[in-house]
Amino acid sequence: MSEYFITIKIEPLEEGGYLATSDELQGLVAQGRTVAEAMEIAQDVAKKIIESCIEHGDPLPMGIKSKDKIPSSLEIPVQVEV
Repeated sequence: MSEYFITIKIEPLEEGGYLATSDELQGLVAQGRTVAEAMEIAQDVAKKIIESCIEHGDPLPMGIKSKDKIPSSLEIPVQVEV
């Protein structure tokens, strides 16, 4: 099993919820009620796209990073109710 990293963009939707997309993986569009849900769905969609590329012998998009190139830091959302 291999592990890959992609960059996704999260945008709030006017009607509520969040939209996750990626410039690196064409076709990755995920919508969720929360940021966490949109990210989880985006992971599932990305997995299917990457698996399809591998199965069909297609090259992986350039921006995809293997686990060898893990970023040393990243931002994560933390929801707090006050």
